[in-house]
Amino acid sequence: MSEGAEGKVDDRDAILVQGYAKTRKSLIARLENWEDQRTWDEFYQTYWRLIYSVAVKAGLRQDEAFDCVQETILSIAKQSKKKLYNPDQGSFKTWLMNMTRWRINDQFRKRKKDTAMITGEWENDRKTAVIDRVEDPNGDVLSRLWNVEWKKNVADAALTRVKAQVSPKQYQIFDCYVIKQWEAKRVQDQLNVSMAQVYLAKHRVGAVLKRELAKLEDEDDAD
Repeated sequence: MSEGAEGKVDDRDAILVQGYAKTRKSLIARLENWEDQRTWDEFYQTYWRLIYSVAVKAGLRQDEAFDCVQETILSIAKQSKKKLYNPDQGSFKTWLMNMTRWRINDQFRKRKKDTAMITGEWENDRKTAVIDRVEDPNGDVLSRLWNVEWKKNVADAALTRVKAQVSPKQYQIFDCYVIKQWEAKRVQDQLNVSMAQVYLAKHRVGAVLKRELAKLEDEDDAD
């Protein structure tokens, strides 16, 4: 990788890493109001892909993963009503991971039970090894999956907000130059823009992205 490419990777990581570990305390607080459908919709849209992706990569089938998403959200609703999430006892990121882990395990146990009812056996389920890995008390496999997907989910959410605030052309330039890490000359040639437009889009869109990530941090402290 060239020095210029490495610089772009550093720029991108410096922008995105600010939002990776941010929690959503104020959002969780608002979830306590079961009548606030807008907040629940926001929560679902923000996190369902994260839960689904981790569930699939943990070994669930697609239908099982969708069930896992629904059961996780329902469990969060129940816990939210009882105010069981305490930010002083750990991050929201870890709390949501554990809620997801338990529902993934539920799906594996359900699969095992269904298999046993059909075959009359408990020992021949080929997914036993996957269950054992997910239920490992150390949680190494699922934790690694979660960390990767969490970063991707936060970045995608922030970039979605950015798209609504900048011109399609500026976002396209930013996407090619910063996200996809094209060389500036390639961006210039492929998109038929000037070098000044490339660098301007990088700074303008990057500033909006930083602002959106900062908003996530402000939301945490709002309540």
